[in-house]
Amino acid sequence: MRIAWETGGSGGSGGKVWHLTFRLDAEDAITGHCSDGQALKLATNSFRVELPRAPREIHPDLLALAAWTVVAPWTRRRIAFDRPVSPELAEAIETGWGIEAGPVGGAPRSGSRPAISYSGGADSVAVAAMLPDAPLVHFQRVPHPRVPNRWTHYRSDVLARLAAETGREPVIVRSDLEFTIAEPRPGYPEHHAVAAGALLLADELDLGGLAFGYELGSRWLGGDRYLLRYTPDNPMWSAHGAWGRAFAAAGLHIVLPVGGVSEAVTMRLALGSSLREQVRWCLRGTDGPCGTCGKCLYKELIQAAVERRPLRTTVTADRGVARKWQQPPPYGGQEMIEYGCARVPGIEETVFATAAGFLQATEASTAWLERCYPPAVEEVPEPWRKQVHDFMATEIGFMSEDEARRVETWGLS
Repeated sequence: MRIAWETGGSGGSGGKVWHLTFRLDAEDAITGHCSDGQALKLATNSFRVELPRAPREIHPDLLALAAWTVVAPWTRRRIAFDRPVSPELAEAIETGWGIEAGPVGGAPRSGSRPAISYSGGADSVAVAAMLPDAPLVHFQRVPHPRVPNRWTHYRSDVLARLAAETGREPVIVRSDLEFTIAEPRPGYPEHHAVAAGALLLADELDLGGLAFGYELGSRWLGGDRYLLRYTPDNPMWSAHGAWGRAFAAAGLHIVLPVGGVSEAVTMRLALGSSLREQVRWCLRGTDGPCGTCGKCLYKELIQAAVERRPLRTTVTADRGVARKWQQPPPYGGQEMIEYGCARVPGIEETVFATAAGFLQATEASTAWLERCYPPAVEEVPEPWRKQVHDFMATEIGFMSEDEARRVETWGLS
């Protein structure tokens, strides 16, 4: 794989536009797999990143890592960057992926401040509540000049508008990099590609860490593609994993402030924060969540459980988005299905009735999901660990040894 960055011209925001073109080597593939195992088919070999302003400088490691978050799934043997990278970043790519990276010759970088990769969802808003002084860097999908947009219902402009209403002066980065994927749909080639803008602005903002809203289910319980399995070595988000080492080598550590708490906790924090009115997890509606997609149904279950009220949804059991809840477990995000089924009044009259019957969850059996898993705080990089620890100790509380064992035995029973 060979990559080349070019810059020139201004986007609609008046910011600097960076263009990346990549060329596949003979051994590279059109169809590859990202770190969570999803098969991805390549659509095009170029994309742009539009920054809100022209940065004074961008370290070569930051440009290289931003490119790597996009091209990693299709790279098989080596990657040639257009600027020398530090030995530390080259080593991280080689040890993490077995890919030879070069040319090597640059010096490593560092930064001191954290920023938040801000999506506007409940998990992201919870992080913003925990780190009130950190700038928000928001990624906005924009159309690609050469790839048709068949996902016009995905209203990324709505999230950008809501981010601008937070009062936190968000840094909004626009990019068409999601259209590098032809199949299964436009999206991030690697989950970390959402950080492309933050990477290019890290020197300008003196960033040493980037906080994501990945919570207990995503970090420690595996997420949707790792059903019912404790994942201390999660390939995407563990500090000692390939991506954690790569970001650290580029001087921009991955920070997971809510990595030790469940979506019930992040929902409670988000709804209790000053950004409550800007929380949005669905981009299919313009005046609010659509209320009919699978994500809306899942989040409604969590919100109803947190607020101790009946479910508010028009989705019925015969709808496609509810079909999986009519089957036996395991379920993606099962810990939160158990939590919701144990707390939503009248759950037996909803689309989750069958799942509730299978799970037989109670408030006592799901109480561990209201506290923080201690190793998650230990994993937070040192400069921000005390702030996260103190917040968890004051606002949430920590799991007991028995409760932590529930996390560590997830999937074994």
